[in-house]
Amino acid sequence: MLTDAASYKECAKRKTMSTTAKYKRVLLKLSGEFLSGQQEYGIDSRILTKIARQIRQVMEMGVSVGIVVGGGNIWRGAEAEAGGMDRVTADYAGMLATIINGLALQDALEKEGVTTRTQSAITVQQVAEPYIRRRAIRHLEKGRAVIFAGGTGNPYMTTDTAAALRAIEIQAEVLLMTKNNVDGIYSADPLKNRNAQKFDKLTHLDALKMRLEVMDATALSLCLENRLPIIVFDLQAPQSLERVVSGEPIGTLVYSE
Repeated sequence: MLTDAASYKECAKRKTMSTTAKYKRVLLKLSGEFLSGQQEYGIDSRILTKIARQIRQVMEMGVSVGIVVGGGNIWRGAEAEAGGMDRVTADYAGMLATIINGLALQDALEKEGVTTRTQSAITVQQVAEPYIRRRAIRHLEKGRAVIFAGGTGNPYMTTDTAAALRAIEIQAEVLLMTKNNVDGIYSADPLKNRNAQKFDKLTHLDALKMRLEVMDATALSLCLENRLPIIVFDLQAPQSLERVVSGEPIGTLVYSE
């Protein structure tokens, strides 16, 4: 429990941060693997709680937050396809996995007192609203968090592409991408190559030319065409989401010249 002095300092800190938010509307992309934490499969409730608290804190700063969730912690379409499943069927199964993750995150956010709506690109009206752009923007204007599940609703499209598309549609100022155990963009996989070089910032074109694993090429091209900046960072780091929306240079910035 915080002492009175510590509580005062925390409130003062939040008040200061609330006046210095650089971005007023963001799209946060969460990978399914991130939600599983140290587990090989499924959802780690402790990770969900940490995410929900960080989202609540930035919303208290006056920032509108849209969220796209992946499904790799539950289902991997590429692996299913390699095992003989039809690609389209495998992709639709992956969309269902993102809905499961979206509902779990919605529950965690609501337990933190954040009014949340989950919208799905495929129809599951018993558990989620259909994705309607104007309704999503209205929710954001009313101070609600909006979770975009179901990917784009189309096979052959990744949740990275869904994140880029939704960010552009809701007029987000930046796309915030979290990576599992990685604090930015590197020249190679830092978990496998100790000599991998981290980039503080680079352009969309550079990321495409160097074929860096920021996101898939379709998503990156969408961001390039619409001049949407991307920040790749580690959400596990303390107060990282607050620091990002405040404009602190952490992670890697991908921008248009």
